[in-house]
Amino acid sequence: MNAVIERTPSLQTKLPAVGTTIFTVMSSLALEKNAVNLGQGFPDFECDPQLVSAVTQAMTQGLNQYPPMPGVPVLREAIANKLLKLYGRSYNPNTEITVTAGATQAIITTILAVVHPGDEVIVLEPCYDSYVPNIELAGGVVVSVPLIPGTFRPDFDKISAAITPKTRAILINSPHNPSATVWTEADMLTLQDILAPTDVLLISDEVYEHMVFDADKGQSHQSAARFPALAARAFIVSSFGKTYHVTGWKVGYVAAPAALTAEFRKVHQFNVFTVNTPVQYGLANYMANERAYLDLPAFYQRKRDLFRAGLAKTRLKLLPSEGSYFQCVDISDVSDLNEADFCKWLTTDIGVAAIPLSAFYRNGFDQRVVRFCFAKKDETLNAALARLAKL
Repeated sequence: MNAVIERTPSLQTKLPAVGTTIFTVMSSLALEKNAVNLGQGFPDFECDPQLVSAVTQAMTQGLNQYPPMPGVPVLREAIANKLLKLYGRSYNPNTEITVTAGATQAIITTILAVVHPGDEVIVLEPCYDSYVPNIELAGGVVVSVPLIPGTFRPDFDKISAAITPKTRAILINSPHNPSATVWTEADMLTLQDILAPTDVLLISDEVYEHMVFDADKGQSHQSAARFPALAARAFIVSSFGKTYHVTGWKVGYVAAPAALTAEFRKVHQFNVFTVNTPVQYGLANYMANERAYLDLPAFYQRKRDLFRAGLAKTRLKLLPSEGSYFQCVDISDVSDLNEADFCKWLTTDIGVAAIPLSAFYRNGFDQRVVRFCFAKKDETLNAALARLAKL
């Protein structure tokens, strides 16, 4: 009898540039050094017990089997009602709203549905780290357009110049991760004008839609749903995890015109099929409490202001934080290290973890800026500020 030889076939990777993410690296280092982790973007506080109760009630009522592929009707109806009330756009819950396994799944499903090999997709850097690999997995060509360094505002001349006959889509994100900037009405109108003569699709990542600050100064979330000519070509992505402090539940949604949704659902049904049933019913029940998202800007603005007041006492230079739950700082007056090495030093020697903005650029562009997350308990923020006071 011949000896059996174990042999694992070699693979040609589809994502040769992808390794361990900076979030994993910094979180591991923070744990090792017992640092306050302000790197990865998730809360360290609990969600509303009423939301947990609503999900538990759904489970005990026996709502534990497969739901409809696009999501349970009552949740899709609640989403459509919210979009109409907040942004004035009417979406048909049966044909234009799909519940997803988080926003990350929503984005890759959108890209797989619309991007064919050789199609170009414009991304605005710095950008969330899933965008580029998603496009590459679809066989698309990534066209990177930088946001204006320092201000992180869109450079519409460069965006216009990047559009070619091969452009299939553009991916935007407001409020923006990682820079915490927010697109204005004028920005959205300019984008609408640029895209009007084209067939370019819009993928609008709006997961931080309920975290826009300074309403007293006229700031508000400018959803693509507010602009008819954008909404007609847009996949709008949002996240219950971000809104309700339950990032681990991984539930989001996509709103898009019926023709676009039909293509989206063709892919959705074969990569996740559907999303867990009791959480969907629990969310639908909880959405009746509009204050839970309408009060969110004030909730996070107070945390932002607490954190900024403490950072102002250091040599870190504060950049604006208009939305999301992130705060970026310029490190130039503190260190000569590059962003990545500074974050490692900050974690090891000061005891606070942050994320280098260079991780959000394909070419590792370093502008001496790092990102903190302030979606934390006050005691966590105060503990971090006490350590950062050494700077």
